[in-house]
Amino acid sequence: MTMYIYKNIAKSIGVAALVMQLTSCEKWLDRNPTEILLEEQVWNDPEMARSVLANLYNRLQPTGGLEGGLLSPTDVDEGMWSGGLGGNNGRNTRVNYGYDVKQLWDYGLIRDINLFLENIEASTVMDAEDKQQLLAEGRFIRAYVYFLHVRGMGGVPLILRTYQYDGPEGVPAMREPRATEAGLYDFISTELDQIKDQLPQTAGSKTRANKWTVLALKSQAMLYAASIAKYNNLMTDPIRTTNGEVGILADRAAGYYEQSLAASQEILNDGPFALYEENPDRAQNFYELFTTKNNNPEVIWAFDYTLDGKYHSFTFENIPRSLRESAGGAAGVTPSLNIVEAFDYLDGRPGALVTRTPDNSDYIYYDSPEAVFEGKDARMAGTVITPGSTFRGQRINIQAGVMEWDEASGRYIVHTHADLGREFEDGGLMVGHDGPLPNAANVTNSGFYLRKYVDARVGSAQQGQGSDVWWIRFRLGGIYLNAAEAAFELGDEPQALAYMNRLRERAGFAANSLTALTIEKIRGEFRVELAFEEQRWWDLKRWRIAHEVFNGNRQSANTLVHALWPYRVVRPGDPDKHNKYVFEKRVAPRFTQPRFFRLGNYYSTIPQNALNGNPLLVRNPFH
Repeated sequence: MTMYIYKNIAKSIGVAALVMQLTSCEKWLDRNPTEILLEEQVWNDPEMARSVLANLYNRLQPTGGLEGGLLSPTDVDEGMWSGGLGGNNGRNTRVNYGYDVKQLWDYGLIRDINLFLENIEASTVMDAEDKQQLLAEGRFIRAYVYFLHVRGMGGVPLILRTYQYDGPEGVPAMREPRATEAGLYDFISTELDQIKDQLPQTAGSKTRANKWTVLALKSQAMLYAASIAKYNNLMTDPIRTTNGEVGILADRAAGYYEQSLAASQEILNDGPFALYEENPDRAQNFYELFTTKNNNPEVIWAFDYTLDGKYHSFTFENIPRSLRESAGGAAGVTPSLNIVEAFDYLDGRPGALVTRTPDNSDYIYYDSPEAVFEGKDARMAGTVITPGSTFRGQRINIQAGVMEWDEASGRYIVHTHADLGREFEDGGLMVGHDGPLPNAANVTNSGFYLRKYVDARVGSAQQGQGSDVWWIRFRLGGIYLNAAEAAFELGDEPQALAYMNRLRERAGFAANSLTALTIEKIRGEFRVELAFEEQRWWDLKRWRIAHEVFNGNRQSANTLVHALWPYRVVRPGDPDKHNKYVFEKRVAPRFTQPRFFRLGNYYSTIPQNALNGNPLLVRNPFH
């Protein structure tokens, strides 16, 4: 059937999407026998307006999350690209980060949000309660979108209305300068304060805004603002512009930390949330936190998927090689040894794996590939598939080769092969069914596979079918971290310790395992708790240490992706070593260039077409 809509409504992408929904939804067709959708019908009917709102929510898809194969860990020290040898393999070989990395300038979406708000506000028929909620949700979405912009771009033009194009002569009046970075954060704070009590006070929906999503966004955004106010000004040469488009005054830091802490504490003290602790197996529990949707008490806000037409290929792209269900998938992003060693041992030891004797004269011999990881923070096994661990009930065989002892030379001879699952002459395994291999597509190069967000359901790794595992934007674990950092920065170490220790208990640490805190320890907890959740890049930036962590020096700890390659030992006659396992730490063979974060990467470039069209825009520093 044909559907008509007036021209001034069709300008909105959201309403255009609504028309598509109506043509395929029988219940809506029954409501409109005339087959004509009038403007006042859309904006005066809460259900139709909510369909437009749903389109705006849907356009908040994760910029690099499950839809994009979660490539962001390959931008930092969490992982590398082990997929195809072309295209994304450039992430392993780039000389430096481009200044356009993480660039965002989505004023098409901002215009559509403003149009939605104006039309709802103008409605004369809609019930006051429906109108208030729709306006508050639209304002939340807009505040969130501006947060995504300011964290990567600094101050951007703050547009809160729509403009009508009436010809070239009217263009100059439509141009807006950039807001200050502090001004944008202040706008976000004020908006969230104003709408908090206009939204549902319950957390019935995990995908729509309510009081608690508002507080979670404030917790996050104000922590970012506080960090920039403090740490940017501690740099030898702070990054700023003359009029504040970039940079926040140092005396604003405490106020932002206080706002972040207050929002976090309201969630922790009064919110209907709890840390996910449904499985006594702490590693499996941490994994299930990200894949369990029904009655998940930790999730505050998520971007959901369903297999009825909306799904993602993340599992297809990242499943271990031996479990792949379609050719061309598997091992896209594989975790680094760097992140594995960032997880401490439960007895308090640092997380570096012990693979050599203290005098470095020999290997440490383990009874099984998984033994080297015993006693680690449970979050590690819930995040990473390590050699010898299981997924989907199957053992993941990660073995680089065989080390055979040669008595004549008094050393090991290394045997390996390009064929996965290849047997050695003694009938035992030589190369694992899951690699690693030095230069092969879709096989781990780092010696690990990703577990977090990978779907354990059979069929979810099939190309064209996909997974409906959701992407979590805000969860209680992150709020505990925000609260701990803000409290620490405000000088309340006992409160910060209480928050940090509660989160660590879930990972298997003893109660009160930490008795003192440093900012470095807090940052380490952010790193492991939020690994592969698209936080590391932004955290390093707001703390102003990204240029130190990724300094381009091959000798630095985290500029290169390090790998762990296991070998089976063949040494008959020596029962303490024969058929044991040893491990080689090495730079991942496909990762050839050290990461180099330049000062100009703290803020992304403004798109050239935006600069060309608006001479009021000030470029970001170093661009």
